[in-house]
Amino acid sequence: MTTAKSFDPKPSIDLNGKGVLITGGTGSFGRAFVRRVLELYEPSRLVIYSRDEQKQVAMEQEFSAKQYPCLRYFVGDVRDEARLRRAMSGIDVVIHAAALKHVPVAEYNPIETIKTNIFGAENLINACLDKGVERVIALSTDKAANPINLYGATKLCSDKLFVAANNLVGAAEGKFAIVRYGNVLGSRGSVIPMFRSLMAQNVERLPITDERMTRFWITIRQGVNFVLQCLGEMQGGEIFIPKIPSMKLLDVVNAIAPGYPVEIVGIRPGEKLHESMITPDDANSTLSFENCYVIRPNSIPKLKDHAYSVFGADGTPVPDDFQYRSDLNDWWLEPKQFEALLAELDDAAHA
Repeated sequence: MTTAKSFDPKPSIDLNGKGVLITGGTGSFGRAFVRRVLELYEPSRLVIYSRDEQKQVAMEQEFSAKQYPCLRYFVGDVRDEARLRRAMSGIDVVIHAAALKHVPVAEYNPIETIKTNIFGAENLINACLDKGVERVIALSTDKAANPINLYGATKLCSDKLFVAANNLVGAAEGKFAIVRYGNVLGSRGSVIPMFRSLMAQNVERLPITDERMTRFWITIRQGVNFVLQCLGEMQGGEIFIPKIPSMKLLDVVNAIAPGYPVEIVGIRPGEKLHESMITPDDANSTLSFENCYVIRPNSIPKLKDHAYSVFGADGTPVPDDFQYRSDLNDWWLEPKQFEALLAELDDAAHA
């Protein structure tokens, strides 16, 4: 076990003059992605596609189309293939971040989750194929690896659809790939805002599902940079998985609120004790690189056997029994390191 590591991916794609679209563009990742793209590039067109009108209005106040003429705000749902096709005009690169993501919500509303996470993925793939989009990356989740809840199952299905889309490209140059990672510091769906909200309400104890529970952690800026790096490296059909640190949920509480009493409430239905991002079943297709793992596709004949090199290296095959799981990780965050990451996020939020 070590704490002396870092994860600092470098964007490796040139988006200057390109048409870029992000679904779920008003979410936590979407806002961070748009901010980073505007920092680094001058795209010809940057389309923020989402179904929430109010969030689009709020986002336009931060990222004004007058200040950034490349911006386009499209109200639309990934369930609507015709709207997606319209939004894809002049688009070269797509990031698919739209999804129903909350485990309890998905368990209670399974059909709605399937419509968005699976049928929405199909609609996006068809629109990208028909419009000749060059590169597509779909955001996945650790819950897609050996899923035990509906959300994870729908994302696994979505992952399979995006990998298989490379078989439908034909002679065109389009490529589809996946980026999979765990809990995101700074996102609205993480436990950090929940804990802080409860503390603001002066609750007597913070709820902890299980004191043994572990999770992978990545900052939202690292996630955005990793996607921009993978966009430049992808050959099609890969699942890119970053090498990031783990931390016990109990230590997370101690970093946020040292000495605050906790209450063990038990694991919720569909929740895992530890996160898994690569299972032993995927080990024979997995290569290890300096800052990530890559699961290569076995279902794409034109890609299965060709020499594979990304990030300036060939990659090292992992052992046959390898698994990448949060409790088996060799990189752990100490509470002080976690506090520093939170302080960095807070500074960025108020900048």
